[in-house]
Amino acid sequence: MKDSGKAAVAQRAAGVWSPPEGVKAVVFDVVGTLIEPRPSVAHAYQHAAARHGIERDPETIRRRFATAWRRQEMIDAAATPAFSTSRSREAERWRAIVEDVFDGVPASGTIFADLWEHFGRVDAWQPIPAGRELVQRALDAKATVALASNFDERLLEIAGRLEPLSWVHHVFASSEIGWRKPAPEFFRWVESRLGYEPTELLLVGDDPELDIAAGKRAGWHVLGVM
Repeated sequence: MKDSGKAAVAQRAAGVWSPPEGVKAVVFDVVGTLIEPRPSVAHAYQHAAARHGIERDPETIRRRFATAWRRQEMIDAAATPAFSTSRSREAERWRAIVEDVFDGVPASGTIFADLWEHFGRVDAWQPIPAGRELVQRALDAKATVALASNFDERLLEIAGRLEPLSWVHHVFASSEIGWRKPAPEFFRWVESRLGYEPTELLLVGDDPELDIAAGKRAGWHVLGVM
């Protein structure tokens, strides 16, 4: 999961923001935009490892996680077709990340199982206040509001039980779509489900490439919250 320390700019935007003219649907990224891990990814990994007798400091975990995350992004980019996914691929991705973080220690499979369960719980997440405000403003503007995330099927359970995700009726997870951002197919799929043209859609997200650059390439309006 992405860590988020990026709420400050979004908070400034939220104070004056409403969807641009012509935008009929506002689509929100989730992790890092609306919610963030509690505790942080590094500390969650540290705690899970410690339960199995593996000691790692959070800073080492943070660095190794970032490297492992990038490696999996490169694997997906090189796949044929690029950035296609599924429930099994998302589980495989996270298992590989955990194994990389902990050097493939024998307990890494059990640590992965613990972390998979942990990040599927509502109490592993907390709302980002600036994101909450942006969702409220989109709803107040009578726009269609949706979530579209590179999260997997665990999002579907979390979204129904955690504000502001629970305010939104349209919840799209990459494992269910079959594509991950930045694939153009991800955006085309969302357009089809919502019934809007690219120029009628706005993506709000925190990732410069997966959200902002990819959204622009898809022909959408974009709002960065980093």
